[in-house]
This record gives sequence, C-alpha cells and structure tokens, in this order.
Amino acid sequence: MIDLHMHTVFSDGELIPSELARRAEAIGLKGMAITDHGDFSNMDHIIPRLVKVSEYMNSLPGIRVLPGIEITHVPPPHIDEAVKLARSLGAKVVIVHGETVVEPVAKGTNLAAIKAGVDILAHPGLITAEEASLAAEKGVCLEITARGGHSLSNGHVAIMAKKAGAMMVLNTDSHAPRDLINEAFAITVAIGAGLGIDDFKKMQENASKFFKEVGFC
Repeated sequence: MIDLHMHTVFSDGELIPSELARRAEAIGLKGMAITDHGDFSNMDHIIPRLVKVSEYMNSLPGIRVLPGIEITHVPPPHIDEAVKLARSLGAKVVIVHGETVVEPVAKGTNLAAIKAGVDILAHPGLITAEEASLAAEKGVCLEITARGGHSLSNGHVAIMAKKAGAMMVLNTDSHAPRDLINEAFAITVAIGAGLGIDDFKKMQENASKFFKEVGFC
C-alpha cells in the first residue's frame, strides 16, 4: 500500500519523519509521501529538510519516502505561484488542501489548484463536474481520504471522478500514529465511498507512478 498524504512535526503532526516512516512500514506500507502543511511563510523551511531526511531513509532498504508539501489555505490567486515554488524547492508530491466541507477553505481553491497542475487535490469536498473534468484533462489526482470529517464527501468525490474519468488516490492524511491504516482498512474506506476492489487497485497504481518517476519501482 502507498499513502501520499501524511504530516509530521514540521506542521501539525505528532511524529518526526523517521518515526512516521517506521510506523508506516510496520503496518505494511511500501511507499509514502510526507506532505506537511505549507504556505509562503514556511515552505522554504519544510521542503529542503524533508528532501534531506528522505534521502537518508531511501539510502536503506525498506519503505520508500517522497518529500512533499500540502499547500494549505493559500488564497486561490496565489496557488499557482505556491505550486511552482514548492516544485523548485524539491517537493516530489505537491498537494493542495481542497475545499473540504469541514473547514472554511476559500471558494475557488479547487479550481485554482487544478489549473496550477497540482499533483493531488486533497479532500476536495463538493467538487463540481466541471472541476472534475478539468482534473481529468490535466492529470490531477482527486483524493479519497480516510480522515474523519474530510471523508464526509468521499462518495460525492468518487461519483464526480468516475463520471469525468479523473484519477483518484486514497490517502490517510495522517497526523498521528492512530491515523495510519493497513490495506484491509483502506479497502473498507474505498468501499464506503462507493468504490470497488478494482477501483482501489487503480488508486494504488496511480500512487505508484510518483515512485516510478524517481526510480522507485
């Protein structure tokens, strides 16, 4: 199993990267991305450090770790610039914190993130058909999430993604050890969103492409 949305002490998570990776590996994960919350105030602090620690962890056998960022509550007009900055700093997975139904995310965030060519639009809430179609066109993955609250709109996201032919990934948005899940529970989350086993396998294939791009097959 691969999980591309996790947080550490570099934002509001509980664990340092090495412990998070070890705990994820212990429950069966083969790959993960660390994507702490970032904006223009801290990305230049977070991303280079995640790049460095990922290099150390990837020098040994075991779970593969990608450095990333979750661009969070950045105003829509500035999202494109934030995505470009994140990539220039070395982020291999760039996520935007989507318009979840449980937080006051600025309207237009989903559309701005998709237009910017973000890798993953996290918990996009009540995403529109037009936005889902654009995500399909631009190769943006829409997230099915295991995180409480954000997961309330999983069923809607799954319907919109399937209709549009948009790619999906399933992530935990983990902030603490209790948030980590094994493959069996991940499949349960997918089924709860109205998806099937084949959909889950496809989501894992979509996640694996990030590792293939950096030579982790």
